[in-house]
Amino acid sequence: MKKILFSAVAAALFFAACSPKTETETVAGEVNSVAGSDLAYIQVEKVMVENDLYQQEGLPLEEKTRKAQESWAKKQQNLQWEANQLQEKYQKGLITSFDAQKQQESLQKRAANLENTMQKEGASLEEENMVMLNRNRDLLMRAVEQINSDKKYKMIVNASALIDADSTLDITATVLETVNKLYAEEKEAK
Repeated sequence: MKKILFSAVAAALFFAACSPKTETETVAGEVNSVAGSDLAYIQVEKVMVENDLYQQEGLPLEEKTRKAQESWAKKQQNLQWEANQLQEKYQKGLITSFDAQKQQESLQKRAANLENTMQKEGASLEEENMVMLNRNRDLLMRAVEQINSDKKYKMIVNASALIDADSTLDITATVLETVNKLYAEEKEAK
């Protein structure tokens, strides 16, 4: 019985060793590599912030957003300072309670108006940012489609998900160049 079991195990090992290997199987601990032309990666974040669209339209939009936020913060601080001054005057008995109430109501209306303005302007800026992001993504996707129109690559991945990869698989520069070309064509068409 032991002899038959040993023979069966030996035969199984022999057939396993002689069978053809698939791409995912390894030989002596070495991983079979995918051909360089089958796989590529893109540093998407780099393309998104270095392309001409972002440089010419995205950065000014970020600056516009930053200035609006600073303006809102300054107006809120001014309202808070006025409220503190009003409270101080009232506590010192420098104004009547009726005047203090009227000024408090005025400050509350101004604060509500500021809040309303912030919401409207914020929504508008958020929409502009979303449009910019969508345009950027669209250019990126169109560039990738154009670059891979011949189906040269079986897989193109975002480099942010990579742990280690050969730099020869990086097509970021080509994608960036194509994105800029597509953006220039869009500008000319307008």
